[in-house]
Amino acid sequence: MYDTILFPTDGSDAAESVLEYAIQIAVEHEATIHVINVADTGRDSVTTIRGEVIDVLETEGERIVAEAAQSAKDEGVPVVSAVLQGDPHETIVDYSKQSDIDCIVMPTHGRRGLKRILLGSVTERVINTAAVPVVAVNPAEDRPLVYPPKHVLVPTDGSRGAALAVAEGIDVAKATGATLHLLHVVETGGLGPDARSVLKEGELTERANEILAEATEKVEETSLNSITSVIEHGTPSKVICDYIDENEVDLAIMGTHGQTDFSRYVMGGVSAKIVRQSPVPVAWVREPESASNE
Repeated sequence: MYDTILFPTDGSDAAESVLEYAIQIAVEHEATIHVINVADTGRDSVTTIRGEVIDVLETEGERIVAEAAQSAKDEGVPVVSAVLQGDPHETIVDYSKQSDIDCIVMPTHGRRGLKRILLGSVTERVINTAAVPVVAVNPAEDRPLVYPPKHVLVPTDGSRGAALAVAEGIDVAKATGATLHLLHVVETGGLGPDARSVLKEGELTERANEILAEATEKVEETSLNSITSVIEHGTPSKVICDYIDENEVDLAIMGTHGQTDFSRYVMGGVSAKIVRQSPVPVAWVREPESASNE
């Protein structure tokens, strides 16, 4: 399902561990990996002195890209590599468009200071602006990164962004043979006990059943047999992470609304928490701006 995968790297330990995951995806789908390093020349401190500093950044970038590219080649994966200049997140997104990338894989954090490229804010901005799925990976030493997945989770809230996530989840499950888990979280964490007692058996649960039934119907139309549908109550980010741990989920897929403010993702601020806290990679699919404004 992916022919071209973009892997931006800053050479950090986090990026190195995520590279192995990106290679696994490429091997599974027989894809080409594009490895890039972006010299962050968008900052005044770099722009004003240019010359020598930029040369150092590019030299370091060439080394980083060469090492990552060799790792992919060692696994028989075709590689395209480049060292670029500019604002990191804009450069990554522009490259993905120009090179017809199908999927971007990147860590949720990286180096700071002069060598910084993959801080959380950069990953979040890429998620928020890229036209293709972005797999954000939070490297965890206690949990191996595994692809292809055996269990794929799609939390859905009935939004158009979530519908895109369901469609992506179906594609991934069909391509890898994974079990697809559909989860709707009835958010009761911010409600008082009296309100919860009334709404839990009322309109919240009724709406939850409608949302999950609609998502399940879409999956069943594709003849995907291995599917699990669950409704949970609580704080969405916690429930999602707990579900991942309790059900051996390998990959989560979530949708965004194509807004420019990261906090305005599907399920509100939940997304910002998930991208930093998820114990497994999260593939983010974005609703195009034109569609979200209709």
